[in-house]
Amino acid sequence: MLGKAIGKNFDLGYVGNVSRNRDNVIISRVVKQGEKDILFGQAVVLNEDNTIQKISADNTQQQCIGIAVREVKQTTNYFTSEGAYHSGDTCSILTRGTATIKCNAGTPKAGGNVYVRIEESDTGVVGEFEAEQSAGNIALENVVFTTGQIDKNNIVEITILSRRI
Repeated sequence: MLGKAIGKNFDLGYVGNVSRNRDNVIISRVVKQGEKDILFGQAVVLNEDNTIQKISADNTQQQCIGIAVREVKQTTNYFTSEGAYHSGDTCSILTRGTATIKCNAGTPKAGGNVYVRIEESDTGVVGEFEAEQSAGNIALENVVFTTGQIDKNNIVEITILSRRI
């Protein structure tokens, strides 16, 4: 009979989950009409009309107000556990605290810089996060990798240290 091994680490959860509950601030805003879907765990910016949209090449790191989280809305595809806020939906946004996100490039380090992709690339998706600086991404102020631990699904925790709104 073959032996079985118990894994050393648990997965960190699903993209867009609030992962630690001691100091989280979550706000709600409507996704701007006609804008692309905002997936759980993607960076969002506030528009002048008090709506939000996914960060893009037209934005700066100062305009990023937080991360779309699955606070109330749940996924509708139970096989992939991916979910999104659509045009006109009310989106829950983590503006301070810790959440799980997908790291598309680089090796995160505890307390290290977090970069968000603003231009499409082979390795990255606009609005998602990376651990290394490259063309087409920007560093976010007051956002750090929490532990540097990354699971087999490239899920990692980041902490937003202070609010922009």
